[in-house]
Amino acid sequence: MVKLNKIYTRTGDDGTTGLVDGSRLPKHALRMQAVGDVDEANSALGSAAVLADDILKADLVRFQNDLFDLGADLATPLGEFGGENFEPSEMVLRIVASQGEHVEQRIDALNEWLEPLTSFVLPGGSELAARLHHARTVVRRAERCMTALAGSEPVNPAALAYINRLSDWLFVAARIANDDGRDDVNWVPGANR
Repeated sequence: MVKLNKIYTRTGDDGTTGLVDGSRLPKHALRMQAVGDVDEANSALGSAAVLADDILKADLVRFQNDLFDLGADLATPLGEFGGENFEPSEMVLRIVASQGEHVEQRIDALNEWLEPLTSFVLPGGSELAARLHHARTVVRRAERCMTALAGSEPVNPAALAYINRLSDWLFVAARIANDDGRDDVNWVPGANR
C-alpha cells in the first residue's frame, strides 16, 4: 500500500533519485530515462482514455496499471533486494509473461473487427485515433530506451516483450477508433513530388 503524505522530499535536489532498493542514481541515468519514458507513455494512454469508449477505456486503464508495474520493475535492479532473477516476490514487483499475453489476446480480439491493411496508415483520423497513435510512438520511445538499457544492464525479458506488444495494441486500437479502419488515413508514397 502506498501512502504519500508529502509530495516533495528534497532528496532529489542534488540531481539524484532513489530506486526501490534504496540506491540512488543520477536523474539522467539510462535506467531513470527508461522509467521516465514509461511514465510519459502512461500519461499518453491517459490522454487517449478520456475519449475512449467503454471497451478501449477498460483496456487503456488496465495497461496504465501495467505501466506502473513496469516502472516499478525498472526501478528495481537485480541484486540483493531485487533478487537474482526477474521473478516477482512479495517485496519485488515485476512484469510477468501473462501481462504481455493478455495484451496479445486483446490485439487478437480487436483485430477481428478490422479488414487487412492494404497501405501504411498515417497517424490521425479521429481525435481518439490520433491520441492512440501518439501514445504508440511514446511507447516505442520507451521501448528503445529499455532496449538501450538492456544493452548494458539486465532488464526483465517479460518487460521488454510487454512494451513491444503494447505499441502493437495501440496501433490496432487506433484503427478501431477510426471506424474500424474505414477512416484510416492511408499513406500515398511520393504523393507530393
